[in-house]
Amino acid sequence: MRTILHILVSCLLVLNAIGQDFWQQRDSVNGPEKAVCGSFVILERGFVVGGLDEFGFKRKMYSYNPFQDDWDDEESIGGLNGDGLERGSLTAFSIGTKGYICFGQGETVPYMDDLWEYDRATGAWSQKADFIGGARKQAVSFVINDMAYVGTGQSATGLKKDFYKYEPTTNTWTQLNDFAGTARRQAVAFSMGGYGWLGTGDDGVLKKDFWMYNPSTDTWIQKTDFPGTPRSGAVGWSTFPTAFIALGEDNNFDYKKDVWEYNYYNNAWIQRAEFPGSGRKNAIAFVLNGIAFVGTGYSGVFEDDMYAYYGIVGVEEHGAVGSSVFPNPTNENLTIEINPATGLNELEVYSVLGENVSKKIISEPSSFGVNMDVRFLESGTYWYRIRGNDGRLSSGKFIVQK
Repeated sequence: MRTILHILVSCLLVLNAIGQDFWQQRDSVNGPEKAVCGSFVILERGFVVGGLDEFGFKRKMYSYNPFQDDWDDEESIGGLNGDGLERGSLTAFSIGTKGYICFGQGETVPYMDDLWEYDRATGAWSQKADFIGGARKQAVSFVINDMAYVGTGQSATGLKKDFYKYEPTTNTWTQLNDFAGTARRQAVAFSMGGYGWLGTGDDGVLKKDFWMYNPSTDTWIQKTDFPGTPRSGAVGWSTFPTAFIALGEDNNFDYKKDVWEYNYYNNAWIQRAEFPGSGRKNAIAFVLNGIAFVGTGYSGVFEDDMYAYYGIVGVEEHGAVGSSVFPNPTNENLTIEINPATGLNELEVYSVLGENVSKKIISEPSSFGVNMDVRFLESGTYWYRIRGNDGRLSSGKFIVQK
């Protein structure tokens, strides 16, 4: 009954908050307060692994169930025989039903180069091919088309800007072109819309630059700078077509709690509702069903609190042209209504994870705008982008319920 009531209350809060973004406190992470953990998502569960608390580095892992608002103990890095694999400042990512951790710093090992895979189906860890770029900590990663992209960080020889691709099916690493910005540590990175994104960090001077990586050309393109103060140890996440950078530590050694939203279509930023907990650095963030979960970290003391962030679509705020969808939700067909004078030049549809699913949709222009057959889409929330004949953009979302 408690779980049902909690879900109902959460739903009511979301409905009452239409048109504004807000935060809601959730269950604290199991175990002692900690920072510099890794996090990834598998099958609608968020995982927090490793980290540092007041007694030392850890290899313990916990998983979060958003429907029950509860944490469960999971197998530690390396399983029963994983002694010595404790670490913080690690890099974590997930591909399909597998989670991965690499790099980091332990009690006696200042820099690590090993890679470990966690299989959710079996609950077991297995060691994979060591990283070929040299041991390091405080690196970043993002995943595009089931490939992991990993780079930057700090090694025994200094700060790094090199980048590599990991292919899980062959268990191999390939070196790519270097990151186009300066070598740095404690940056943030995430994937969105089929591209990688990287910003902020510490290259000896705290940074606020922001970059996009195109995997098809192996090139980096500089985008609009992050508008908050330069910082390191921030967190970042994406819920297409928006992404967020929050928290961190700035040049004044202030622990930040501001939140900034980036719009994919307009290359523009806008400030959002502040994080409700204490300002902090080296927290974790993951996204489940379009909701971001942010917590742990260091604010002068170690933290274990966790908050859910319910964002809004800032398309109109960034100057895009509006449109409407009906029926919404739908289980089969829908119409996107646009201004006939604008016309239809291009239509793209993305999942909340940023996957382009346009090829799964049958669409045809109509007198209202465009009719879409969405029977081949799975249940969930989707974003569309329409480019008119005049070059202007219209964007919005629709829900498929089956």
